[in-house]
Amino acid sequence: MPSTVSRRLAPAALLLPLLLVTSACAGDDAAGDTAGASPSAAEDFPVTVTGDDGELTLDQRPENIVSMSATATEMLFAVGAGEQVEAVDSTSNFPAEAPVTDLSSFTPNAEAIAAYSPDLVVLSDDLNGIVAALDALEVPTLLLGAAGSLDDSYAQLQTLGDATGHADEATEVVADVQERIQAAVASVPAEAQGMRVYHELDPSFFSATSETFIGGIYSLFGLENIADGAADTAGGYPQLSAEYVVGQAPDVVVLADTVCCAQDAAALAQRPAFDTVPAVQEGRVLEADDDIASRWGPRVADFAEDVAGVLQG
Repeated sequence: MPSTVSRRLAPAALLLPLLLVTSACAGDDAAGDTAGASPSAAEDFPVTVTGDDGELTLDQRPENIVSMSATATEMLFAVGAGEQVEAVDSTSNFPAEAPVTDLSSFTPNAEAIAAYSPDLVVLSDDLNGIVAALDALEVPTLLLGAAGSLDDSYAQLQTLGDATGHADEATEVVADVQERIQAAVASVPAEAQGMRVYHELDPSFFSATSETFIGGIYSLFGLENIADGAADTAGGYPQLSAEYVVGQAPDVVVLADTVCCAQDAAALAQRPAFDTVPAVQEGRVLEADDDIASRWGPRVADFAEDVAGVLQG
């Protein structure tokens, strides 16, 4: 095995609620910390990076990566490590060239993953004790849990860049995402400050508070998140009610259930009493792509630009 595992145990990342398959939730800041040299080519190895499962030393640049995280897959391809990715899990549907397999990130199987002879496995959850199982098989693993903030996301991009020999490219990706988000925020008129936003994860009114990764995006725009006032914020993902949402009179509604549940502005307006909601009356309903609105990878810039577009309208 070309890589060695050197572990210093770190707090395990919080497991994502199954309902919110890829939604962002609070993660450990250690997810993106890096140590050692920042590689720019294969000759810069060995390197040591740090994930939620501790430190990992890679003696050589990994050339047979398995990604068990849809967000990690997006990050790996964004930083230029796509050609090193041998296999990705069944939820990794972006980019189109990702080598999708039937590997399950929800019921991961160490033997099935090891069958691809990986020299690095990247995961976002330690379900079923998969990290220990892969360690037992001497398969190097890097656990990068769900980001709790944009800074966490940027740090994970840099960690994956370091781990794969693409540190410089990762730095460029981070800078591009930051610039695009800053430009999106700056493009919004001042009167948008203080508008009330409702983020919908599914038609049963599960939402996301400002304490979540996605909620942090709304904070950048100065929006007031109606989920923050829920009686029980349920770890950042409270289930609201139709009455509560209508009563809060959100100025902006973001539907992050367009793919899973066929929701759109027309369907929203047909719900009882929702025709009284300012967002519906004034056409400020964002029909978001479920994946873009839930993953903490580089496409968060796309999401910020979409939010800006609604606020400019």
